[in-house]
Amino acid sequence: MRRVVKAVVMGASWGGLNAFSTILAALPARFPAAVLLVQHQHASADNRLAWLLSRYSTLPVRAPEDKEEILPGHVYVAPPGYHMLVNEDDTVALSTYRPVHFSRPSIDELFFSAGHAYGAALVGVLLTGANDDGSDGLDYIRRRGGHTLVQSPQSSEAPVMPEAAIIKGAAREVLDLERIGSYLADYLVGL
Repeated sequence: MRRVVKAVVMGASWGGLNAFSTILAALPARFPAAVLLVQHQHASADNRLAWLLSRYSTLPVRAPEDKEEILPGHVYVAPPGYHMLVNEDDTVALSTYRPVHFSRPSIDELFFSAGHAYGAALVGVLLTGANDDGSDGLDYIRRRGGHTLVQSPQSSEAPVMPEAAIIKGAAREVLDLERIGSYLADYLVGL
């Protein structure tokens, strides 16, 4: 059964490249929602993550510009040194506001803004990582009626981030990494 979902937001830190590429490879070309990704990166990192992830996805993958329209079936990757936020008018906002959990981009910042903008029409996914960024934002998505997934700590390169979300009670589903992409496809497309 197809769900009405406008966006999927995902966050990762340590091990994120592998986690994101595994999930994106499983999403079909007709995936109906926008996908917004935050990977913890140092501000001086080059902006190659979107290019690397595009090699695994049938969906267009890009680092967005400020005020860019969020389109279904597209993947947006937070650029290094910027928080990526979702505006209520379905556009991206890039911010240099202070780091959150020592990170800019911050997973919590994306999750809070997307949860506010989309409410129940949002899926939040928290993946591998070595701190607790994302657990508060994922819980906010859950409380706003969105669907929340967490990568199982056993399948994570760094289990601290998923464990923090599970302890907080933010996860409606806990799945091994290899199951998340097909779960999202089934949940949104009904394959």
